[in-house]
Amino acid sequence: MTAAHGVVGRVLVVTGTGTGVGKTVVTAAITALHPGRVAVLKPVQTGVGVGEPGDVADVARLAAPATVCELARYPDPLAPAAAARRAGRPALEPSAAARAATLLAADHDLVLVEGAGGLLVPYTAGATLADVAVLLDAPVLVVTTAGLGTLNAAALTVEALRTRGLTCAGLVIGAWPAAPDLAACENLHDLPAVTGVPLLGVLPDGAGTLDRAAFARVAHHGLHPCWGGRWQTSGP
Repeated sequence: MTAAHGVVGRVLVVTGTGTGVGKTVVTAAITALHPGRVAVLKPVQTGVGVGEPGDVADVARLAAPATVCELARYPDPLAPAAAARRAGRPALEPSAAARAATLLAADHDLVLVEGAGGLLVPYTAGATLADVAVLLDAPVLVVTTAGLGTLNAAALTVEALRTRGLTCAGLVIGAWPAAPDLAACENLHDLPAVTGVPLLGVLPDGAGTLDRAAFARVAHHGLHPCWGGRWQTSGP
């Protein structure tokens, strides 16, 4: 595979340690704080039928990016390759996602590419979101959970990025509980220590239900100053 040219620094890939960890909310929060033109690309949406709102609709509702784009949609709530197979339709190739992101980067200040599920969920029989990031030569932000089990899942994801020569931009906790337990509180310190990358934000559970103004305030309080927020913690 050959990396795309001219997009480094303008494209950020957003993945998770699994499904339902808050990738869409984190994508929307970064969008809400960015001062320039932002495009949000969802290469593959699964588990949503024709005409139903998907993840890009949630981002548009919360943060109003300049552009939202979805390339493929399959109704079954499965990994993209399996969902495409069950739908009897071609799976989306990583090269198609990389081309779309490159085109968007030409007239946007930032392109956020939100994956489906975790980093190594198959998009085709032999390719994953990691292959999209390789083609784009783009850093990858990892969204993770707060509580027990997150250290292992986050460390494995970061290690998988490193073995592919990819840069991990950092971690964000996508849904911080209203009443965090001991494990969640300790993980604020342990996540950077275990993974070797900084924790760059903590967004509260339920943030995706807020109106746009309230969500912008939550994003400002919950994201690191590198994205225009005010949340800070020690790095690795």
